[in-house]
Order: sequence, then C-alpha cells, then structure tokens
Amino acid sequence: MTEKFTKIGFVLAMAGSAVGLGNAWKFPTMVGNNGGSAFILLYILLTLGIAVVAFLAELAIGRLGETDIVGSMHKLAPKHKKQWSIAGFFMIGAVLIASFYMIVIGWILKYIYLSFGSLPADTASAGAAFGNLVTNDFVSVLVCFSIVFAIVFYVVSKGIKSGIERLNLWMMPSLFVLLVLLLLYAMFASGRFVEALEFIFIPDFSKLLNPALILQALGLAFFSMSMGVGTVTTYAASLPDGTNLIKSTFSIVFINILIGIMMGLVVFSFIPIVDGQPASEGAGLIFVSLASLFAQMGLVGNVLAVAFFVSLLFAGITSAVSMIEPFALYLINKFNFTRKGAIACIGVFVYMLGLFCILSYYGATSEAFSLSQSVFGTQKPVPFFDVLDFATSNIIMPLGALTFSIFVGWIIKKDGLYILFSGFMSKVWFEIWYFALRFIIPIAIIAIGAYQLYDKLS
Repeated sequence: MTEKFTKIGFVLAMAGSAVGLGNAWKFPTMVGNNGGSAFILLYILLTLGIAVVAFLAELAIGRLGETDIVGSMHKLAPKHKKQWSIAGFFMIGAVLIASFYMIVIGWILKYIYLSFGSLPADTASAGAAFGNLVTNDFVSVLVCFSIVFAIVFYVVSKGIKSGIERLNLWMMPSLFVLLVLLLLYAMFASGRFVEALEFIFIPDFSKLLNPALILQALGLAFFSMSMGVGTVTTYAASLPDGTNLIKSTFSIVFINILIGIMMGLVVFSFIPIVDGQPASEGAGLIFVSLASLFAQMGLVGNVLAVAFFVSLLFAGITSAVSMIEPFALYLINKFNFTRKGAIACIGVFVYMLGLFCILSYYGATSEAFSLSQSVFGTQKPVPFFDVLDFATSNIIMPLGALTFSIFVGWIIKKDGLYILFSGFMSKVWFEIWYFALRFIIPIAIIAIGAYQLYDKLS
C-alpha cells in the first residue's frame, strides 16, 4: 500500500520539487532581461492557462493509478498496456538530472563552508576561484557531492512521511524565513533594493512582442513545475483522500512564483545593474558576482553569504529528493524491493553518473569523459555533465510531458477524469481543461521542445 502525504505535506513536497536552483538565477535573470513585471505577468498567464493544464493531467495519472508511474499507466490504459507502461520510463530522466544536479548542490555546500572564512573580494578572483573548484579541485567537489548524495538518499530511504514530507515541512518554511530575512536586510541596508524593485517590476511590454520570448516563458512555466519525469505522478499517488487537486495545484504555483520573485529581489539587491542588465548571468551570478560582493561587506557579508547559500542548499535538496522517489517506488512495487534495497540500487547508478560528470569537468580527465565535438557540432568536446543536462532538459522532459498529456487527453477514459475532478471544478471548466489538454498542450510542448533544440544547436 502506498504511503500517504498529509495535505500540507503534499503541497510543500511538490513545491519543494518545483522550487530549485533555477529560481536563484534563471528566473530572476529572465525576468530582469525580458520586460520585468511584463515577463512575470506573461509567465503567470502561461502557467495558469497552459502549464497548469498539463500539471493536472500528470496529477490525474498518479491519483487514479495510485502507484508508480509505470504501474499507473499500465493500470489506466484500456489497451496496449505494455506499450503505455514503457512510456512511464521517462522517470529515468529524473535520475539522470539528480546525478548532475547534486554536483551543483555540492558547489553550494562548498560555498557555505567558504562563507565562514574569506570569499574572493573581486569578480576576477571569484571567477578564477569558481573555475578552479570545478576544473581542478576534484577532492572538494567529490566530497561535497558525496555529502549531498548521502543526505538526499537518506531522506528518500525514510519514505514519504518520515523522509520526504518531514524534510519539506522543515526546509520549505526555513527557506522562506531565510529569504524574508535577506529581503529585510536588502530593504534597509543594501542600497540597491529600490533598483532591484525597478529592475524586476517596471514593465516593458515591447519586449513581449518577441515570439522567442513567449516560448522561453512557456518553457519556464512548464518545466519549473517538474513535469515530464514522473515526479508529479509519483507524489500524486501518495495524495490523501479528499485532497482538493485544484486548490493544491494553485498553492504550488503560488509558492513557486513567490520564491522566484523573492530570490530575484535578493540577488539584484546586491548585484549591480548596468544599462538595464545584470552584471552577470547563470551560475556566475551566484558563485562569482554575488560571492565577491558578499566578501566586500566584511563580517556582515559572511553572515549574508551563509544565509543565502543555505537557502539555495534547501531549495536544491528538496528538488533532488523528488527526483529519486519515482524510480524507487517503481522498484519497490514491481520487484518487491525493500525501500533501502531500491535506494541502494539507484544510489550506485546515480553516484557513478555523478562521478563521470565530475571527471568530465576535471582538467586531467575532462577529455576522457566528454563526447566528441562532432556529435554536437561544437568547437571542442562536450563534457558528460553538459550532455546529461542537454538530454534531460531538451529531449526527455519535453517528450515525457508530451506523452503524459496525450495519455490523459486521448487514452484515459473521459468519464473517469470527470469523476476525479468534478468535486473541484464545474462541468464547463472541466470541458475547457479537457479541450486544452487534447489540442493546445501537445502543440505547446512540441513548440517548446523544437525551440529549445534549435536554440541549443544553432
């Protein structure tokens, strides 16, 4: 029998899955560079109008199937059960993501340690220090990855109630409190809070005329919700009876957007904005620009750095935990593994992949663990880390989200879906949702995937 979340436990666990490291650099950077609050409005509209439709579809698979994603699809498919159950193996994408995602969390753990001492005081030295960590300090990266790995797998080994729910009941509120404290400091002492508010919230609707930007916002709306790899369906299988699926979904969306905006305000309250653009983007925004600015603030900077990197650690770990559970539940249900036995099998696989990812960045072994440049048409070999990132973000997740949406919209019986949702939405809203799921969502996901592949390979 599948262990059950409490209602608040499910919302926080699903929000913890959605709120990840991208909230710290991808979301605020996209908002700041693409129209400020105009982009936020577009993102919210696309999330509520399109992404939520697909999210509810994945919830439906788990809620109706009440088991792992493979078993749920086998149970719910009226025919061709074996073929549809194979589609459930998109959950492997979550395991692949976990293998390199925990390395990034390990970098954050290293920076928490460094924040108790002295961080590099200028961007040049900060950039050099971060580059040295990733490409030359094999021992530190491996140790930090191993610590994060142990924490994540220990939590999953404890199960839904004692592990995943308890972690999120503690970490998600703690993340919120840390961000509030950082925002309070930014408001009264950073000197850039007003500039951060203007950067994020002053709208520039002219930038929304770019079709590529709309696809970027749509992609962010979809995949910030952890769709396409079985996480949503697996957590939904552990929903308690009587859970309001609509209310829970909008609560998850609200938390995800709120944390993203709060992260953005914190980051841009310290990062200089030059000619309407942040001084740096991506991981460099955190590990280079922000780290060096904290270093210039003395003891206060050390306190702020610890608080900020701890908040990132919490966001990362809650996401990583959700990536392991889908495959663990499958092994438990299909092969009668004990939870610890399933975790051990997955752990060996994830740790080996993580080790390959680390070695693909480490200078002495990077070429041996990289793919030939001819595969991607690049000027130099592509590290195994980047290969996994590319494959999961641009291929596995879009295909998984597309498959699950088609399965619910075209394969599962409509009557069963209506019974599931009738207590939470009217007949009219159900018909609107069902139409959007069948005809709009597949087009949207194909457009996102095609754009992302074109953008990466061009």
